[in-house]
Amino acid sequence: MRKAGLDLRRLAAIYVGGVIGALIRVGLAQATPHGPDSWPWGTFAVNMVGALLLGYFVARLRDHPEDSVAHPFLTTGICGTLTTFATLQLELFEMIDAGHLGLATAYLGATLAAGYVCVRVGIGLERRPRETGA
Repeated sequence: MRKAGLDLRRLAAIYVGGVIGALIRVGLAQATPHGPDSWPWGTFAVNMVGALLLGYFVARLRDHPEDSVAHPFLTTGICGTLTTFATLQLELFEMIDAGHLGLATAYLGATLAAGYVCVRVGIGLERRPRETGA
């Protein structure tokens, strides 16, 4: 049975992972500026990489102990701050507000479809048979 209360180790793992993920995302966003009339490649890229990593980490850590800090560090921490639903929403709003409904629709559809594929690929990568060293 899980102990009720705050687990400071897990909270610290989420915090450290969150700082790492956020710094990567902010750096990429600054390196790939865009306007409401162009594809937001930075956001799209971090969301796809984050979805791929999330699928892999969730599959890889499936058998880890509940009290392990690896899961909160990698999934909630790094992947949770690397990916950005709020920025996606803001970009969609700006595209639609600027009259680029077709671009917004394509961006949303591509993000959902490619994100799903990335999660599945991440899970599949973990399920590959591992080669044993001889």
